[in-house]
Amino acid sequence: MTCTLKKEVIEETIAFHGHNCPGLTIGIRASELAMEKLDIQNAKNPVCVTETDMCGVDAIQFLTGCSFGKGNLIHKDYGKSAFTFYDRDAQKGFRAVFNDFARDEQDRDNRIKLILQAELTDLFSIQEVGVPPVSPARILNSIQCDSCHEMTMESCIRLFDGKNLCIPCFQKVEQKI
Repeated sequence: MTCTLKKEVIEETIAFHGHNCPGLTIGIRASELAMEKLDIQNAKNPVCVTETDMCGVDAIQFLTGCSFGKGNLIHKDYGKSAFTFYDRDAQKGFRAVFNDFARDEQDRDNRIKLILQAELTDLFSIQEVGVPPVSPARILNSIQCDSCHEMTMESCIRLFDGKNLCIPCFQKVEQKI
């Protein structure tokens, strides 16, 4: 089974990202899998937890509507081409890990073509997820850092020597100890 997304949608995704590459293609196919398994593009409360910051995350943002700004795209820097998609309303989801498909293919365009033409089950190891991968986004208070005076979300404030410090300011004084 080749990619079921329309050619125009793939071209719009490439334009959004800025270039075509195997990484983007992995994200296109992961998004297609989410559309197939969860109808994610029509879900009111979708979530994607990505374990990578590679090009494919742009495809996921563009195709699924999950974004960092809405708090439903979460990045966990594990260095894995793995994506957990979840529909909070349906209370179901799955984690997909890219199987390093066509890694030996040296020609970039051929690798893109092979990824687009492959079965989704050949591209990804899929495991069902029964609980939400993350809590819903919350709006938290902002606190002024006592060192740089920039407003910082309270969950990112560190108390050090009686002062409220943002993470960069905390790291500066912590490393001096």
